[in-house]
Amino acid sequence: MAQNQGTGPAGGPDAFEDMLAELARRRGEFGELRYVPKDFVDRLKRLGLYRAATPERFGGETMPPAEFLRKIERISAVDGSTGWVAGFGSQLVYLGPLPLESQAELYADGPDVVFAGALFPVQPATPTERGFRLSGRWKFASGCMAADIVCVGIPGDDSTAGKPRGVLVRPERLEIVRDWDVVGMQGTGSFDLVAEDVEVGREWSFIRGGTPVIDEPLYRYPAISYAAQSLSVVSAGVARAALDFAQGTGGDRGSITGAPKLAERAYYRAGIAEAEAALRSARAYFYEAAEEAWQAVLAGGLVGDGQNAHLRLSAAHLARTAAEVVGKVVSLSGTAAIYRDHPLQALLGDAMVPQEHAFLSPAMYDAAGAVLMGLPPTVPAFR
Repeated sequence: MAQNQGTGPAGGPDAFEDMLAELARRRGEFGELRYVPKDFVDRLKRLGLYRAATPERFGGETMPPAEFLRKIERISAVDGSTGWVAGFGSQLVYLGPLPLESQAELYADGPDVVFAGALFPVQPATPTERGFRLSGRWKFASGCMAADIVCVGIPGDDSTAGKPRGVLVRPERLEIVRDWDVVGMQGTGSFDLVAEDVEVGREWSFIRGGTPVIDEPLYRYPAISYAAQSLSVVSAGVARAALDFAQGTGGDRGSITGAPKLAERAYYRAGIAEAEAALRSARAYFYEAAEEAWQAVLAGGLVGDGQNAHLRLSAAHLARTAAEVVGKVVSLSGTAAIYRDHPLQALLGDAMVPQEHAFLSPAMYDAAGAVLMGLPPTVPAFR
C-alpha cells in the first residue's frame, strides 16, 4: 500500500510565497483542467502540508490546527480550489482508527501522503475471507487526481456501533469519472470513484469516527471537526480576495453615466466596511475556538463537548458569513460584476460551495445549540 512520497519539506517563508506566486499564474489552468495537477500538489508536499497531520511516530511534523488553517486560508485567497485540495492535508487524522500495522505500511516510504476521500453515498460491500469486495460509485473525491490513497465508504456492522467503515484503496485500482461540472470550486477535481469487483483486505478498513490507535495530541483533536474547519477556512480566503479587490481595483471603477468612482460613494464605503467587520468577526471566533481546543489537548486533556460545539458552530458560521460577504461585494459593485469574466464572478461561485457541505450546513447551528443547552447534538458525526 505504501507509495513513494519524495523528499521532505524545503524552504521557509520565501518558499511559501513563491508557491503563492506560481499559483496566481496557474489558477486559470487548474480551473480548465478541473483539478490541481500532481506537480503542484508535490510542491505543496515540499512545504510540509501533507505531513502536518501524519503521526509523529511515522515521521509527521505536527502543525497546530490554527497554524495549518491560516496557511490554507492564504492559499484560498489566491485560488479557492487549491486551498480546498491543500486542506485535505489535515484529514489524515481520519485514519487514526486504522490498524497500526496498516498505518506503518501506509507511511513506509515517507510521511507526505496525499489522501482523498469519497465516503458517500455509502455503497454495499461483500464480505470475503480476507476483507471486502467493493463495487459501486462514490462522489466528491476532491483531489483524487494527485492522491496517493483514496477512501470509499461501506456500511458498518455490529462492531461499528452503526458508524460506516472507510476502506483505503490505491487510486489506480479504481476508475475516476471526470464529471465535475460546477459553477464554483471548479479546480478541486471532486470526481466520482467507481469500483468494479475490487477486493481489499479488512486491515485497510477503519471505523469512521472511531477511536484512534495513535495517542498523540493531534489525534485527540476531534477529527470531523478539524475536517469541517479545513473546508470552512477556504471560504474565508475567498472572501478576503473579494474584499481586497473591492478595496483596490474595484473601488477605482467609475460609471458609464459619469457618476463618481465606487470608492467615492458613501453606500459603497459603508457596505465594504460592514463586510470587512463581519468577516473579521467570524474569523476571530473561528480561530479562537481552534486555539482553545488545541490548548486543552496540549494540557493533556480532551476537547470537551462544549468546545467541540464551538469548533463546529464557528466553522459553519464562518462559511456562511464569508459567502454573504462575497455576495455583498458583488451587489455593491455595479453592472461590471455581472459579466462572466469579472473577477468577482469566480469568487462568488467559490464562496457558495463550502457552506453547502454537510459539515457546514445550517443544521450545525441547531446541533451546536443543543450541545450548549446540555442536550445531545441533533446531527450524527458531530465530533
